[in-house]
Amino acid sequence: MRISIFGSGYVGLVQAAVFADVGHRVICMDVDEARVQRLRAGEVPFFEPGLSNMVLQAVGEGLLTFTSDTRTAVQDSDFLFICVGTPSGDDGSADLRYVMSVADGIAEHINARKVVVNKSTVPVGTADAVTARIQAGLKTHGHNHPFEVCSNPEFLKEGSAVSDAKSPDRIIVGARSEDTKADFKRMYSAFNRNRDKLMFMDPRSAELTKYAANAMLATKISFINEIANIAETVGADIEWVRQGIGSDPRIGYQFIYPGAGYGGSCFPKDVRALKHLAQSEGCHASILTAVHDTNQRQKNKLAERVMERLGANLEGKTIAVWGLAFKPNTDDMREAPSRFLLENIWSCGGKVRAFDPEAMEACHAIYGDRDDMAYVASKDEALEGADCLVICTEWRTFWSPDFEAIKDALSEPVIVDGRNLYDPNYLASIGIEYYGIGRGLSVKQH
Repeated sequence: MRISIFGSGYVGLVQAAVFADVGHRVICMDVDEARVQRLRAGEVPFFEPGLSNMVLQAVGEGLLTFTSDTRTAVQDSDFLFICVGTPSGDDGSADLRYVMSVADGIAEHINARKVVVNKSTVPVGTADAVTARIQAGLKTHGHNHPFEVCSNPEFLKEGSAVSDAKSPDRIIVGARSEDTKADFKRMYSAFNRNRDKLMFMDPRSAELTKYAANAMLATKISFINEIANIAETVGADIEWVRQGIGSDPRIGYQFIYPGAGYGGSCFPKDVRALKHLAQSEGCHASILTAVHDTNQRQKNKLAERVMERLGANLEGKTIAVWGLAFKPNTDDMREAPSRFLLENIWSCGGKVRAFDPEAMEACHAIYGDRDDMAYVASKDEALEGADCLVICTEWRTFWSPDFEAIKDALSEPVIVDGRNLYDPNYLASIGIEYYGIGRGLSVKQH
């Protein structure tokens, strides 16, 4: 099938590559000509495991092309996927300017029947709004071609997006006509061989499904973090508690790992957007408010631990930081807990020596060169001259370090573990002070 993807960011590029991988002819369109040229040269502008090779292969086979020409993208494909950003506005609402810009381009250049697919995460009612926008544009340009606007939300996890797109848990489609549903069945047939993963519904229900899924996952994270804080206060170990409640199949083990709060491009933005949507419709979204507020408090937890141990005035102190990305297997630092840590340390006069396997360039792009920030080449180098170590991201390379080497390198043997990677009892036995989330020195015994 002939598919155009509008937007070559995280969602758009992954989906384009995966569609091309199964034989669809895909055009990936982006208004940034420099970005298009980089992609044509095989340069993927962000880190996602397995994506670069897939893009290179698809380009080499002629199944994936890149363009900055809207006309080409609209007229040479039957399915037009909108995969552009929907950033948060000042009031928490989703900013739809890029979505509507794509709609305007479709209306201007449409030449035959098209199926327009919102894959961006958008508020309920966006399919209707895009329909109205295209209809208005058709009148302006004197066109009279049939089209249908559908919702097909993505459920990709950064760090495993390629495998998620190739083997989806479910494929949610908000479509009305039977012809369009049949088209979706053909388009997704390669991803639907083991069992029927397609779930058809109306567009508004599909749009809400995406928001509800992300809000539920964010809720689980904020809940376990709140329980971790209680555990810390009463002297319980959240790791035992987590296992105890996770064994209940009604709860499960996924997304109940305590830590320094969630970040990234999805959960923070989507919780705010769903809250704004609810309130604009007169619904009191108290749970969503609590989820957001709990997460914001949790992001300050690591800095609080550092200052409790080293003092509120960090002048003359250097903090080693392992991990900058909001999660492993990505270089994404959008709303990452590490940013709260860094900025708190700097505001208190401290210095940072930081290492991340993939996010060093992203961090430098945000903060630039600073006298109080050293971008180092390895986790060991981060320890040099540091007073304590803070774990922000659970990269596998941090799971089993040489603790004696850490102890020798630090001026004070202190680890603040924002991901609960290590055993408090073992570290205590070798003379390292350990502060986790919901455990650490508050845990007297197992």
